[in-house]
Amino acid sequence: MTEERILLVEDQETTRQFVSMILAEAGYKLDAAADGSKAFSQLEENYYDLVLTDLKLGDFSGLDVLKKAMASDPPPAVIIITAFGSIENAVEAIKLGAYHYLTKPVSSDELLHTIRRALDRQQLADRVRKLESQLEREFKIDNLVAKSAKMRQVIETVRQVSKSDATVLIEGESGTGKELVARAIHANSRRRDNSFVAVNCGALPETLLESELFGYVKGAFTGAQETRKGLFQEAHEGTIFLDEIGETSPAFQVKLLRALQEGEIRRVGDQKPIHVNVRVIAASNQELKSLVEAGKFRQDLYYRVNVIPVKIPPLRERKEDVAPLCEFFIQRYAGEREAPPPRLSYEAVNLLEQHSWPGNIRELENAIERALVLAKSELIHPEDLPLEIQGKSSSPLNSAELPLAMKELEEYQVRRILEMTNWNQTEAARLLGIGYNTLWRKIKEFKIKKPGALKNGPKK
Repeated sequence: MTEERILLVEDQETTRQFVSMILAEAGYKLDAAADGSKAFSQLEENYYDLVLTDLKLGDFSGLDVLKKAMASDPPPAVIIITAFGSIENAVEAIKLGAYHYLTKPVSSDELLHTIRRALDRQQLADRVRKLESQLEREFKIDNLVAKSAKMRQVIETVRQVSKSDATVLIEGESGTGKELVARAIHANSRRRDNSFVAVNCGALPETLLESELFGYVKGAFTGAQETRKGLFQEAHEGTIFLDEIGETSPAFQVKLLRALQEGEIRRVGDQKPIHVNVRVIAASNQELKSLVEAGKFRQDLYYRVNVIPVKIPPLRERKEDVAPLCEFFIQRYAGEREAPPPRLSYEAVNLLEQHSWPGNIRELENAIERALVLAKSELIHPEDLPLEIQGKSSSPLNSAELPLAMKELEEYQVRRILEMTNWNQTEAARLLGIGYNTLWRKIKEFKIKKPGALKNGPKK
């Protein structure tokens, strides 16, 4: 017996009994209604995965039953079946939300096959609804943790900008949650039902970035064996998030500027422009204005993306948010534990609030996840926290504050972890307590090339 429940609405007793027998033998849970009034009562009292209804009923039509079913939340799949088939009725039923329209006589194989297809699609729709609901909850503006005045101001800006299609520039250090803010803007905008496409501009070379964003036509370059849409087209009617936009080259910035100004992109190797309706949210861990002054970022592109600026303060400047963020992450990972989640001890909270957090929120999340694994009681104690938070070692990645000798030690640490993880950069970033993008920049800064790990420890 399956868990799927079907409501059969059929006023002809012999047909109702015959179809009921077929569905029962197939293992479906079944309720039957002999008229529209009974069907209405059943729909109000129970939830059904599918409704199979005759079009011609004594008191109501099958279209009335269809409309009633579509008013349910979530609505079931509906199949109309009748001996009085017509194109007009079929079109109307489909417009009202029916999955399919069958004309009598219908074989048992055709009926069961159509029901199975409808239920499979219904299950997929349910999963999509649950995922959308989860995403809506996760990126609800009120879910952004903010006790500090600085972060409350960020959230108020996000709340306002979500109502418009204005281009947004999010600036903040690595790990401060720039993509989370971008997703919150999208999830609360009128474009929420369309795609959110994120791309790390700094992680791709210029030629690959152009083909990824704008697409290419067959034969445009070696290996272009078919025409391919770019990410701007994938984000049509939705939002594209251009992370680390400050890492792009001046030559690419010209092409990006044209796309933003004209609302058109041109695929690599194509002469014809393609119109796209895309909301752009850009982000940078560097201050773009400083890059403009240094001649590394086009001023006209800066003005184009900096319509609404959002500056996310580093965690060290909003210590009031540390404890609420810890509680948020404890609850997030609590579902993975059988026992109730532990609480932070007073001493642990003090250490967490005193830490400088060079890795910002991402570092804090890693610290809490680690503490939940190591905690031996209902309290998280200082010894459950990473050593650098306990004050027993300094963070090797707080680059801005390290002298040259420490920079060399930092380089050695990055190389060592990369070698230890066999260059699994995701795992290496996790072990180092930094974000993937930060690790990628460290590899560039230290000119580390696989598999060139140091053999003899830090340079003297």
